[in-house]
Amino acid sequence: MNKDVIQMNVNGRAYALKKGRDYEEADTLSKVLREHFGLTGVRVSCEQGACGACTVLINGKSALSCMMLVTDADGCDILTIEGLDGSDPVVDAFVNTYGPGEGTAMQCGFCTPGFVMETHSLLNENPNPTDEEITEALSGHICRCGCYHGIHKAVEKAADHICKCREEAKEASNE
Repeated sequence: MNKDVIQMNVNGRAYALKKGRDYEEADTLSKVLREHFGLTGVRVSCEQGACGACTVLINGKSALSCMMLVTDADGCDILTIEGLDGSDPVVDAFVNTYGPGEGTAMQCGFCTPGFVMETHSLLNENPNPTDEEITEALSGHICRCGCYHGIHKAVEKAADHICKCREEAKEASNE
C-alpha cells in the first residue's frame, strides 16, 4: 500500500489524495475537508475537541475532525453537512424548530452543522432516544447563542419523524 496516497469517500464520492499535493502528514481531517474540498460547513473553532463544531460522520459515527489526522481517515466514508440535502429529516427539524415553547434550534448557525451531524449519529444508533440520551449525545457540543432547548426540541422532532416514517413503511409492507 502506498502511504503517499490515501483514499476516502467524502459525501458519497471517492477520492485519492496525494501527500504533498493534497495534504501534509500533520494535517487534520478538518483542515483538509475545509481547504482541499471547500467543505466549510465543517467548522473550526477550538481545535481541541471541546466544542463539537467540527463534527462529521466517519463510517456512520460522529467524530471530531479537528482531532483526527487526515491519514487516519484512509479508507473511510466521511459525511459532512454538505452531504445532506434539504429533505433530510434532521436538517428539516433544525430549520423548522422555532417559536413559543420550542425555542430556536439555530441563531447564528455556527454550531448547527456539528449538532446536526451528532444528531444523525445518535439517531442512526438509537432512533427513539430518551431526553437523557439526547442530552448525553449533545454534551460535547457548545452553542454560544444558548439555543440548547431548541436544539433538544429539534432532535426530538427528527426522532419523531424518523419513527413515524419507519412505522408507515412497516404498515405499508404488511398490506
